[in-house]
Amino acid sequence: MSKSMPFVRGLLGALTVGALAVVAGCATTPEPQATSTPSASAAPETPEPYAGPIAFVGDELEWFLFSADEITAIFPNVGNVNAPDAAFEQISDGGGPNPDPEICSALIAEPSLGSIGTRSVSWTSSASDDQDGRLEVLQFADEEAVQSRMDQYVKAASQCGEFRFNNASTFDSTVLDSEDGVQAIAGSLVIDSGSYQSYQGYAAVGNVLVSFWQPFTGDSALDSDAVAASLMERASEAKTKLIDELTANPPVPAEVPSEVDASAPWSEWQITAAGVGPIRLGVELDEAIASVPDARVEEPEWEGGPTRLVSPDGNASVVLQRAEGQSAVSAIAVGFANVAGDRNHDGAALPSADGVRVGDPVAAAVEAFPEGTMLRVVSSAEDFYVWSTREGVLLRFRADRDVTEEGAVITGIQVEDATLQKAPVFG
Repeated sequence: MSKSMPFVRGLLGALTVGALAVVAGCATTPEPQATSTPSASAAPETPEPYAGPIAFVGDELEWFLFSADEITAIFPNVGNVNAPDAAFEQISDGGGPNPDPEICSALIAEPSLGSIGTRSVSWTSSASDDQDGRLEVLQFADEEAVQSRMDQYVKAASQCGEFRFNNASTFDSTVLDSEDGVQAIAGSLVIDSGSYQSYQGYAAVGNVLVSFWQPFTGDSALDSDAVAASLMERASEAKTKLIDELTANPPVPAEVPSEVDASAPWSEWQITAAGVGPIRLGVELDEAIASVPDARVEEPEWEGGPTRLVSPDGNASVVLQRAEGQSAVSAIAVGFANVAGDRNHDGAALPSADGVRVGDPVAAAVEAFPEGTMLRVVSSAEDFYVWSTREGVLLRFRADRDVTEEGAVITGIQVEDATLQKAPVFG
């Protein structure tokens, strides 16, 4: 079992075996042996159904994907279907012009904004030679983040049947709700009097948002009712599968490391889901700074900016970051962090994550923390291997190039509590 699914397995049943009693007979007239009847085996205990957060991680995201035959049957004008992929490209980090009403920007922005893990499948479409259709399974920090995003999509479906984005635009859609709390939307988006057209939709359950997109030309051929129903059914199946899995193998919370000697060499500190060495995620910035009393503090250059702590010998540093509008530490980074004042420290002097250090090949992180996502952010030219826990804490291993390329090297490691991050709001 991979680190993304730490389970405790136990024996559910016990077998009670009756003892065999033998009565000794006399020497001249042996008495018949008396045997006890073995007692019936105890019935296995039935575990209580899992009732915790619906949180998918790692390869569990693949449960939401459709096969090539299913994709061909569900979506119109499908060509070749590619194999499922754990590598993902995010174009931007948000922003752009606003339509009227503003909530309709939810239909235009990248659904992946704020996500922490992905599995996807793509396919060619007869409507476009250079743009593939795509279904993305997006993991978010928690259920609240996904519900907030889905609420915005439902609102957009309600208000954006007709809207303006430069010129007249429409979103003709179907919204479905299931009895087990799964929601799904599917529709045809036409922007700026037909200059841009796409089929797209969403499904939400637990911490997962499923999104699909496919270009089209001419009149829409999408059966939005059938597509929304297919998305909802697959999401419901995945939810049932997760509950069954976590019922049989209840998740075990990550261990919180014992007290760390702040005076020890920083190279001996560990990067864990709790933080880095003695520095803990989720504490106030002042408390985080006080946990390393011998460190030199480099104050942020602007309000809310990153704070850097430098080791007494000057050979190592860590960067403390806070989510927008918050005072608690939401992320801690070592090595290159893409912030002002980045240092080229020797990875051997920096804290490590289960033995993985800055300067190691990305393959070492993939081996130590399997079932992650390979992410490229085009707007900032950043490449990461990202691994997360069910609780929404993630490790970002920053790379010097596309992480899928042979020889990619880790330049920075960041642990982040994504539940503290501010979710995008579209209107």
